[in-house]
Amino acid sequence: MKVSTQRLPESQVLLEIEVDPAQMEQSLNKAYRRLAKNVEVPGFRKGKTPRNILERHLGRDRLVHEAIDILIPEAYNQAMDDHDVDAIGQPSVEVVTEEPLSFKATVPVRPTVDLGDYQALRVERTASEPDEADVDNAIEELRQRYAVQQPVERVVKTGDIIRADVRIVIEDEEVYKDEDAEIRLRDGATILLPGFAEGVVGAKKGETREIKVTTPEGEGKLAGKTGIASVTIQEVKEEVLPEANDQFASEVGEGFASLEALKNKLRDDLLDRIKSQAEERFRNEAVEALAKNAATVEFPPVLVEREIERELEEQARATGQTVEAYLELIKKTPEQIKEDLTPTATERVRRFLVLSKLTEEEEITVESSEVDAEVEKLVESAGEHSERMRQLFSQQGARGSIESSLVTKKTVDRLTALVDPDGAAAAEADTTEEDEPADEPEEAAAAITKEES
Repeated sequence: MKVSTQRLPESQVLLEIEVDPAQMEQSLNKAYRRLAKNVEVPGFRKGKTPRNILERHLGRDRLVHEAIDILIPEAYNQAMDDHDVDAIGQPSVEVVTEEPLSFKATVPVRPTVDLGDYQALRVERTASEPDEADVDNAIEELRQRYAVQQPVERVVKTGDIIRADVRIVIEDEEVYKDEDAEIRLRDGATILLPGFAEGVVGAKKGETREIKVTTPEGEGKLAGKTGIASVTIQEVKEEVLPEANDQFASEVGEGFASLEALKNKLRDDLLDRIKSQAEERFRNEAVEALAKNAATVEFPPVLVEREIERELEEQARATGQTVEAYLELIKKTPEQIKEDLTPTATERVRRFLVLSKLTEEEEITVESSEVDAEVEKLVESAGEHSERMRQLFSQQGARGSIESSLVTKKTVDRLTALVDPDGAAAAEADTTEEDEPADEPEEAAAAITKEES
């Protein structure tokens, strides 16, 4: 058997294989024995038909194709062993000639990653303070949350809450009916259908109105059609917001001594959120910088295909659907969803590979005790489901997932220390002063540790 190998772009190897006639003859004999057991030839029992008779009965092409089906895997595996090719997926096979058998196999192999001079990489941190407008907005949100609904004897205004008997008919088809609907007429929002909210404004309790409405484009067979919404107002309520004062502050949560104390708490919470978001953003930017700085990141297309499959399965599972039902639901073909997901899947694979290479370069590992501690943390947070959680994490696969997540987190920690050594030193000093490690947001790390299936 003759074999030549050629390295291709995107971490692939081309094997060109020519099979010896003797190997082909052996496979033809195997194909004959397999077919003879299953093919009935007049005048012969199954398995007893001579090869020349069977070949005339079926045609030589049938025998050759059966032999090729047997021989290609054998020849491919032998070539892989002889030339030490480390495949990470199934090959793409192209038959060049059948007799003598010659074929090409394009094989995906392990990615090649060279991080370049990552030690010199620097990423600037950005910091910001909460604006007083943000504090005011938070107060306003609390006022909305503590608002009360109060019946009023006046016409309907935007912002009111109404109880009404509603029936909508489009093209003689009833599309909506509720004899006691409660509807909030939010400013600028489309309620039920375009034209409905505007038509209700100005009505009074007990009044019945017929309002012209239109269905949006893309809404099935009734898309763009006009119809009538019949509305009878049963009750009109307005939302009354509490005054932002000390009394209001005393009623929020567990109570605050004054409005200023409430604002201070909101300001601190906003600052914590801003810091957390900034840290998450910084960690993501560090990984992006590592990927952009890399001298080489080469990987076979099969890794992207696996990531697309994993992402699609995750999206379908989130809706409680099979992949086929989910594609039907979103009205997309497999080709369309692949096109949509390819850019993000490619970037995820790239980021995962550079982080994995950094883990290797920096010799980052996780001890079994660290996994145990993380399991205990998760078990404790599960409350009444703690025992079930403990059983779940006693399984090897679950522990492996936690270990992988911890390795990635430690790798990103190491990366952030490399790209911002001054910030890492300051963070270490803060930790020493408080004698307690600061909380580290893990969302960014989690987003980039999704391995290929």
